Amino acid sequence: MIRNGKRRLALTALAGASALALTLTGCAGGGDTPSGDAPAGFDAEGAKGQDITFWVMGGDTPDEAREYLVDHYKQATGGTLKIQQQDWTDALTKLTNQLPDAKNTPDVTEIGNTWSPTFTTAGAFSDLSPIYEDLGGDKLLHSFVEVGEVDGKQYALPYYFGSRYVTYRKDIWQAAGLEVPTTLEEFNADVAKLKTPGQSGFYIGGQDWRNGVSWVFANGGELAKKDGDKWVSTLSDAKTITGLEQFQTLFEDASNAPATEDDSTPWVNINNDKDGAAPSAATIIAPGWAHWSIGDYVGDDDKGNEKREWNDEVFGVFPLPGTTAGEPAPVFAGGSNIAISAKSTKQAGAKELLRIIFSDDYQKLLAKNGLGPANTDFVGDLGDDQFAKALVDSALNSKLTPAAPGWAAVEGQKILEEFFGKIAEGGDVKALAKEYDAKIDAIING
Repeated sequence: MIRNGKRRLALTALAGASALALTLTGCAGGGDTPSGDAPAGFDAEGAKGQDITFWVMGGDTPDEAREYLVDHYKQATGGTLKIQQQDWTDALTKLTNQLPDAKNTPDVTEIGNTWSPTFTTAGAFSDLSPIYEDLGGDKLLHSFVEVGEVDGKQYALPYYFGSRYVTYRKDIWQAAGLEVPTTLEEFNADVAKLKTPGQSGFYIGGQDWRNGVSWVFANGGELAKKDGDKWVSTLSDAKTITGLEQFQTLFEDASNAPATEDDSTPWVNINNDKDGAAPSAATIIAPGWAHWSIGDYVGDDDKGNEKREWNDEVFGVFPLPGTTAGEPAPVFAGGSNIAISAKSTKQAGAKELLRIIFSDDYQKLLAKNGLGPANTDFVGDLGDDQFAKALVDSALNSKLTPAAPGWAAVEGQKILEEFFGKIAEGGDVKALAKEYDAKIDAIING
């Protein structure tokens, strides 16, 4: 899932993005904004006048998109769509408590992609297989479809995707005589050279496993794998250990961030303070939309929030390099899925909302606002600037967390935050891996 999402500005058309669409899914296409008779599997007549609730997580869905959904749902059904924003911090608890309750369940909900397997295997969502093809079918981002499948049936579909890439201070790197690295080994060495008592060469919190796991993935490691009919934690795997040891060295050599810090706002560290004070970081990694918060200070808005303007002379971006020159490292794929609550009494209206969400116009609207569209036919609408290119390049090798039924519990109990934090503090990597393998194995199968 994407966290701390605040995107508002649009990107322009991305030339050649069809190549990404082919790489991600091997297909392309999509449906127009719904009008006229509904396809089989939908009940337009039954949806008339139904008032429904849609839960969105955090601020990732921009105001423009929310207004579009409310207006078009009204046009399609005559009913009212109520969009309720949930905070990521307590969303897992709310979903667990309210999805089974027909009186309080949201009719449609966004859900973090990493949580999807837990809820789909528990029967929390309606079967979308009868309308899957009408919503995009094989044109939808395949990895996100997979985490929402059970026994070949689709219960949670992609809503949007995001990816993480590196933002760096060109001025600091150039002053040190450093160029953009081509391998992960070079990156690790370069950012270590940039660390000073007051400046992180690379700012990353010790508990920030969603970014730290890139070093595991880059070395061929995994967090867990399926062994027969069960999932098992693989923190003790030799390749995973290699990545974890690299992360531990990187944190010690390059970062001044607290070992107790998890997902945060690293972009505040790469910016100069509004009074002109130097940045506390030369390099960060963050979801692509974070670039709207990076740049020269140009004043405050009417709510007192800092406004920033990107400066190409000072800032630059590139995908985190992998172990092989020219190939991006696999990074954690952020984003969300979307599903209909099985307990909703307004299934017809909920399906009509999905028709609108997966329409051409709405998919383009997501892309225009910097959100990777569920239907890869519209990746081209992300833009053609350096940010869109970095997003696309980093997305090519991006990975999801294990599609295990108990993975939401792993995240809910913050097991990986604890694990990565102890590694960052200098703990024995192999001993910690064995200890936390046991903790994860106890809950990963639900």
